Formats: sequence, C-alpha cells, structure tokens
Amino acid sequence: MPEWIRKLLFWGFIAFLIYFMAFRPDGAAAAFKAIGAGLVAIFQGLGDFLTGVMT
Repeated sequence: MPEWIRKLLFWGFIAFLIYFMAFRPDGAAAAFKAIGAGLVAIFQGLGDFLTGVMT
C-alpha cells in the first residue's frame, strides 16, 4: 500500500475519532468500555489457559 494512502487512512481515522467523541460522547464511552472489556476477557482467558497448562 502506498505511503500516502496509509497516511490518509490514519488521519481519516483520527478525525473520525475526534468527531465521534465530540458529538457522541456517550456512544464513544460505551465503545471504549466495550473494547476494554473485550481486552480484559482476552487476557483473562489467556491467563486461565496458561494456568491450566502449567498445572
């Protein structure tokens, strides 16, 4: 992928995040909370797996 397309997509994503947080703060908070909960679940599952393997 050309570098200019990558930069365009990156800055477009940043602009979308700023717009989303400015005009829909409740939705943005819920989205970040869901992402955080998903990451916690992934790492908790990984920890449970490693605990099961080690015992």
